[in-house]
Amino acid sequence: MPTTRLAPALTRRLDDLASAPRRLLGIVGAPGSGKSTLAALLADHLGERAQAVPMDGYHLAQVELERLGRARRKGAPDTFDAAGYASLLRRLRAQAPHEVVYAPDFRREIEEPVAGALPVFASTPLIVTEGNYLLLDDDPAWQPVAGLLDEVWYLHVDAALRLERLRRRHEQFGRTREQALAWIESTDEPNARRIEASRGRAQRQVLWNPVSGCYEFSRD
Repeated sequence: MPTTRLAPALTRRLDDLASAPRRLLGIVGAPGSGKSTLAALLADHLGERAQAVPMDGYHLAQVELERLGRARRKGAPDTFDAAGYASLLRRLRAQAPHEVVYAPDFRREIEEPVAGALPVFASTPLIVTEGNYLLLDDDPAWQPVAGLLDEVWYLHVDAALRLERLRRRHEQFGRTREQALAWIESTDEPNARRIEASRGRAQRQVLWNPVSGCYEFSRD
């Protein structure tokens, strides 16, 4: 299997984004597209010049989802604290020198958000944030997010590969194959269609080539 890498045009743009005072880059895509993997690769490429901060840290806790009757739709837009995420982005845009901003993370091994898990330092020029709903414009709670990001990249991946990744992920964290497929059909795919409908708002489209193992910008 080839080593995953970043195309030269992509790394040049990434270096440009990290060459100025604080900027925020968003990575968006459907469930299973590999957003967190790409965000980690981008951050690794830049080293101390970048940090990955996921949107998923703003998942509502399981106990709150159950109180609201939304636990069976976990991952839908209204199962996140969208206003809290937007507030974090505003803080990161206006971060004062020597201030540390603490962001939450989402831990799949417990399927819960963890507050204050990610320290973000003012000296870091580029924040890479990834999530499903960065471009959502048909929900008032999510509408401010796109305007708080300097650039958004939409990540495409082959549909069959994306669905296989989702199935394996659900099975890894405790679902049977039948439960995983049912969850994908009832929850993940309706969310995916909604996310894909917003892809035209992204500044750049990113493709993953499984043959070369390379992330590259689309020429379309």
